Amino acid sequence: MEEQQSVWTKSIPVKEQITIVRRLLKYAKPFRITFLSAIGFAFILSIINALLPRIIQMLMDNYLTPKTATDQIIYMFAGVYLFGIIVKSLIWFFQWFLYSKASLKTYQFIRVKLFEKLQTLGMRYFDQTPAGSIVSRVTNDTETLFEFWYVFLIVLIGIFAVLSSFVGMVQIDRRSALCILLFLPVLLAVIAYYQKFSSRIYRNMREKLSQLNTKLNEYISGMQIIQQFRQEKRLEGEFETTNEEYLQTKLSMIRINSLLLSPIINLLYAIAVSAALTLFGIDALDSPVKVGLIYAFVTYVQAFFEPMTQMMDFLSIFTDGIVAGSRILKIFDTEELIPQQNPDASAEITLGKIEFRDVSFSYDGKNHVLKNISFTANPGETVALVGHTGSGKSSIINVLMRFYEFYEGQILLDDIDIRDYPITELRKKMGLVLQDAFMFYGDIAGNIRMLNANISDKQIEEAAKFVQADKFIETLPNKYHAKVIERGASYSSGQRQLISFARTMATDPKILVLDEATANIDTETEGLIQEGLANMRQGRTTIAIAHRLSTIRDADMILVLEKGSIVERGSHESLIAQEGLYSDMYKLQNSVV
Repeated sequence: MEEQQSVWTKSIPVKEQITIVRRLLKYAKPFRITFLSAIGFAFILSIINALLPRIIQMLMDNYLTPKTATDQIIYMFAGVYLFGIIVKSLIWFFQWFLYSKASLKTYQFIRVKLFEKLQTLGMRYFDQTPAGSIVSRVTNDTETLFEFWYVFLIVLIGIFAVLSSFVGMVQIDRRSALCILLFLPVLLAVIAYYQKFSSRIYRNMREKLSQLNTKLNEYISGMQIIQQFRQEKRLEGEFETTNEEYLQTKLSMIRINSLLLSPIINLLYAIAVSAALTLFGIDALDSPVKVGLIYAFVTYVQAFFEPMTQMMDFLSIFTDGIVAGSRILKIFDTEELIPQQNPDASAEITLGKIEFRDVSFSYDGKNHVLKNISFTANPGETVALVGHTGSGKSSIINVLMRFYEFYEGQILLDDIDIRDYPITELRKKMGLVLQDAFMFYGDIAGNIRMLNANISDKQIEEAAKFVQADKFIETLPNKYHAKVIERGASYSSGQRQLISFARTMATDPKILVLDEATANIDTETEGLIQEGLANMRQGRTTIAIAHRLSTIRDADMILVLEKGSIVERGSHESLIAQEGLYSDMYKLQNSVV
């Protein structure tokens, strides 16, 4: 943890920042026309800003100072200036509207692409990465990119403003203009200094925010356990500590921004104006200097420094965006993808035969949790997996369902390599029922349909009836449209499991995988569960993990696993007769205390 912490407290090198920007710009490419239109308006705006002071200068020097102005002349200049302001306002509106629209679409595009990328990642990634950290990247980090794109507009506006104002100053007084230009290296030095230190602070701040979201996710999800074991005070302390660490990074950000952003720019602006007035004052000792020229020059000096102030203010957003972008790109660069099928995979599951041939598997690439697993489940047969915790039962399910890639041995479906089937075919023809029946917020019908538009309401009702779930659903006030709250907390574990059964059967799979599907059922619905399971297994090849050995007595073959290897296999009766590990487990479960 300390090593990871040190990584996030380092500043991001300039070369890496350029790489991050270049890669993020690719996601703005679909909206480049809108961006370029906004930039074009920004260029026109800089020209108008350069012309407006000249209008005031002409009025002051040509008419007000010599006292030759008439009402008509004053009205004319006022009208021209007002027209310029109106045009400037319209162009300013279109500039920000178009750029904001493009920025919004870009960061939303990145968020969608990031979510799509998450769907392609393998289970190993989610096992190793806290959910709160992932949520922080998809929400907070992508949200940061909305303002991040404004930095480029501000920089371009600043460049246009600096060039136009400098040209205006040169036309008035070349010597004073060159004097003002000497402040530019100072500004660039301040920017470089700020970037060096602020990126480290923002990187650390983002990591603290990610940790904060991780704790929030864990605490809210585990609130029942927290209250049960009276851990509220302890966790409040831990959360307060993490929140305080995040606060300190924010305070560090505020301190460096308060010192190096607007204050130092305003100081340099004040010095520049003083220098310009001094030079004009010295010239005035020899010959009169027109007031309008001084006004126009000072206005150009202000136009020279004002975008600098905006650019410095947006540097904090740029740094924050660079850090957020690096965290987002880290997900895009993750190669922990779901197991890949062969490029020309087109086979279809017709019978449902399953065969493992010397399959070995490791989660970390070092320690094998499956060792030379071989067995065959013929169409319509039920193969049960039993064994102590950690024996490898769930790992067999994980590689069969293609949640994890195996690199040794072969898995065949209907005598065809499992990699020759499209992943959509596997998901369609293989139904999985987990021990923990996860329910999504919505209604019962939505939890059975799972957004599959091809499943009709009639099919939902038939699936529920097939697994005996209709018996309790029909008693609910809104029946299939009864509300399901967070994780289905308003239903019993047995009822949630019956809904999970219906969800699986709605697609009519050829292969049924039961991962301890009866482990958490309540006595009220146990009979319905067993009847539903019996219906589900008819005519389907079934792989079942079971802790209750009494539930798999009728299995065609029982595989007993120990430390990743199959140590016994056979029917219930033959394994009892062997008086081995299975027999001991069965006697233990059925012993009378």
